[in-house]
Amino acid sequence: MNVRPSGISFLGAPLALEPTAAQADFAFLGIPYGDPYDMRNVCPPAAEAPDAVRSASAEFAADLGNYDFDLGGPLFPDLSVRLVDCGDVPGDPRDLPGNLTRATEAVRALVRNGTVPLVVGGDHAIPPLVVRALEGRGPVDVLHIDAHLDFRDEVGGVTGGFSSPIRRLRELPWVRRIVQVGLRGIGSARPCDVDDARAAGNVLVTADEVHDRGVQWLADLFPADEHVYMTIDVDGLDPSCAPGTLWPSPGGLTYAQVATLVRALARKGELVGVDVCEFAPARDVQGHTAGIITRLLMNAAGAAARRRAG
Repeated sequence: MNVRPSGISFLGAPLALEPTAAQADFAFLGIPYGDPYDMRNVCPPAAEAPDAVRSASAEFAADLGNYDFDLGGPLFPDLSVRLVDCGDVPGDPRDLPGNLTRATEAVRALVRNGTVPLVVGGDHAIPPLVVRALEGRGPVDVLHIDAHLDFRDEVGGVTGGFSSPIRRLRELPWVRRIVQVGLRGIGSARPCDVDDARAAGNVLVTADEVHDRGVQWLADLFPADEHVYMTIDVDGLDPSCAPGTLWPSPGGLTYAQVATLVRALARKGELVGVDVCEFAPARDVQGHTAGIITRLLMNAAGAAARRRAG
């Protein structure tokens, strides 16, 4: 595993560079490399995202014991809750299939120890690499926040790229309910892909519906006391609050909407993992997007810790 040469970790957490030995409740893990469509995507702009989020999180590291108004108290209500940083899954441009295998194995090692992975990609090819490691934790309900459907079967013969992760998740026997939230604009989805997603049982929710019907309505789409996984594409948020994306689309969800939904689901069910993908640091403005990602992960972990504590 690799970490920043400067030694910065997520929220100043201890480093645990061997996932099999990580003994923690939550672990930050970077997965920079997915299944590329072409040589340009072997090292995508989002590969720099994990370190950018680590850097942004340093702003909060010294204040974790202070009152967090989003959570109603400090980040973790119990001092025994442990967060670690497991670095980044290493990539090898000469071994693209190996990159995918190493990512899933790193997550599987964490899950075996009862650790909840907090993953930052990488492009949106990452979610299936994480959820494949959750076999045996099912059934798992999935919240997918994104401007795009991501339900293509293949693009140029590649079935594991960033246009296909939700179709790949749907194929996993332990994935039950998938709610896709924030859809808007135009992307790679064809009418047949939308038909396929609906036929598979996915619930498709446009950004306009969220604005009209509210976050509580969304939370009510998920059953209580079940396993829940969250995958968040940065372009699911409106670019006015999260500009660091390659595909900005107006009319997206606000930070307040996403954070409220993340907290609601992490308290309603058992959080088994979360990923945030498609963050392009080179397009960020004054670190706003990196800060938002940090806060969303803090909200997810803090709410999940409260549920565990009763």
